[in-house]
Formats: sequence, C-alpha cells, structure tokens
Amino acid sequence: MSGRGRVDGAAAYVLHSHPYSESSLILEIFAREQGRLALLARGARRPRSALRGVLLAFQPLTLSWFGLGEVKTLAGAEWRGGLPLLSGRCLMLGYYLNELLLRLLPREDAHPRLFDAYGAALAELACGIEAAGLRRFERVLLRELGYGLRLDRTVSEQPVRPAGRYAVLPDRGVVPLADDDDRPAYRGETLLAIEHDDYRDAQTLAEAKKVMRTLISYRLGGEGLKSRQVFIDLMEL
Repeated sequence: MSGRGRVDGAAAYVLHSHPYSESSLILEIFAREQGRLALLARGARRPRSALRGVLLAFQPLTLSWFGLGEVKTLAGAEWRGGLPLLSGRCLMLGYYLNELLLRLLPREDAHPRLFDAYGAALAELACGIEAAGLRRFERVLLRELGYGLRLDRTVSEQPVRPAGRYAVLPDRGVVPLADDDDRPAYRGETLLAIEHDDYRDAQTLAEAKKVMRTLISYRLGGEGLKSRQVFIDLMEL
C-alpha cells in the first residue's frame, strides 16, 4: 500500500455489481487481505472498456484501487485464471455463497481463511461438486465471524455420543434430547462428522444441510435469502 490509501495487486473476487452513472459500475468485492469493499469502476460499462470481460463474478482476480473514503476507486484489474465459469445449478449456488458474504461479512474486515474457503467452494462448484463444499464454507464462515459452535460436545461439556439424539440451538450449542422431546433432532454421528468436515455419508450430508440452515437463518435474523428463493422457484419449474 502506498499514498492515498492505494492498494496494488490484491487477490479478490467480485461479489456483486450495479450500474453507476451511464458508464461506470459500483463493485462489491471480497479481497483476501482487505475484506469486503466497495469500488467505483469508472468507464467499466463502456462497450470498448477492457474491464468488461474481466470484472466477472466467481472468477479469481487481481485488483488495484485507491482512495480513503467508503467507496474506493478501481485502478486496475486482471484475471488470474484457472477457474471454469459456473453454470446451471452450480451458478445459483455461487450466488448463494455471495449473498451470505454480502449479508454477514462486515466491511473492511479481513478474513484470509474465509477467502480461501470461498475459493475452494467455487472450485468444487466449477467441477460440479455441490453439497460438501457448501457445508465446509458455511462452517468456516460462522467460525470466522465468531458464531461457530462446537458440535462434538454438549453445552454442559459432555462428549457427543454417536448413537445419541441432540438438538442444535444457535445461541447455545448442542443439547441432548429425551425420547419424548419433539424438537428437531440430529444423530450424534452426524454432529461428529460435521465437526470433522466428513461428508462421505449421504444421511450426514442431508442432516448437515438442515443444521447449517438453522444456524445461518438465526444469524440472518430469520430473513430469507433471495438466492435461495430464486433457486427454489427454478427447481419447481
């Protein structure tokens, strides 16, 4: 970084963009060492702009910018390559990842581990690998934001038993359930597998989706995700 808040050669992804004036864009980006930022890309909408084919979502980029305000000014962008374009179902899941970052990640709060997990999830989506990569990303997201729960121990610090029945409370943690308790229950085996990022078992993967949806919905204040509803509507069609 040099004068005027200049940053050169930052590894980043574009999370969202929208028009600004007749020829420019406002970008929401996620940079490895700088976190989530807003950038003004001057002239990026012009037909002959070199930026038009570079500022794509889900593609690894190297960005440079300057400025001290809330919205910085883009100075340069290069495609780092190596990642196929997402399509179909995996494209919609990519939008889901981006919406989580936009909704939950504070501005200018660096999370290198989360950045790497996001890149790994995109790489799996590009190869058609869906559920396991999403669950791993969600776990890292919650941990990095300080919302992670230990799933191998109960709130009373007792070890989770593989054969046990448990509830997962977003504001507390794991609690054992009696046989007559009708709250949503999860196998101890599932919770232990999630804790170790082991999604080889199909039932574990299905239950992990429900666990992570409960935890993330709580952090979103119960507000639904636009990308999730769009995905549901498309699947119904």
